[in-house]
Amino acid sequence: MNIFEREIAIRDCDCASNRLLRPSSLFSMIQEIAIDHSEEIGAGRSVTFDRGFLWVLARQKAEIVRLPEYGEHVIFQTWPGSTMHFLFPRYYRMLDHNGESLLSASSLWTLIDAKKRSVISPQKEGIVVTGETTGYEIALPSGIRKCFGEETCTLTVPYSYTDINGHMNNIFYLDVAENMIPEMAGKLALKEISVEYSHEILCGETMTVSLHRSDQVCTFSGDGEKHYFSLLLRYE
Repeated sequence: MNIFEREIAIRDCDCASNRLLRPSSLFSMIQEIAIDHSEEIGAGRSVTFDRGFLWVLARQKAEIVRLPEYGEHVIFQTWPGSTMHFLFPRYYRMLDHNGESLLSASSLWTLIDAKKRSVISPQKEGIVVTGETTGYEIALPSGIRKCFGEETCTLTVPYSYTDINGHMNNIFYLDVAENMIPEMAGKLALKEISVEYSHEILCGETMTVSLHRSDQVCTFSGDGEKHYFSLLLRYE
């Protein structure tokens, strides 16, 4: 099976004040391990970035048994699913030192033209990713129904939030969301993360993030000139 894995030590900078892996750190790890595996299977920088194509996330989700804590060593695994036209599914698992599952995740990636900011046809560009079926796959992320709430904050994207693709990196959406619910993020057990990225937002652009609460489920919507993202956090 074409499963890529890496052992990771959870560092202090990866954790929140509760000493557990920060959700944004988790998504950063997801992003990096996917990029590393893409290099290994021939879909990395030389055939994408250096040719003016960018890997971008469309949707991602994580189902969590428990988040690892500071100092813990974990095994992170990833593998691709079968390409769906312009979308590249990818799956992930995180295991503890005993081989017990800590979390499972899935994501949908696509490739865009860096100048035109439009989706490309990977087949026409000769970019091929062969999918695997392992039996550990969770459902691919679906769309999130927008739920506007009365709690809002306004964010103008700072330079430090932007990445090599020139837009706000996906990890910071989670930090923005958690900053709106510190009483939940620091005390309750996070069980699910789902994010849908609708449009990119650039440095200096502004959006309003609204929060809707329903029991222990928080749904966020980022809107401005466009609808930028929807995000769901479920706690127990």
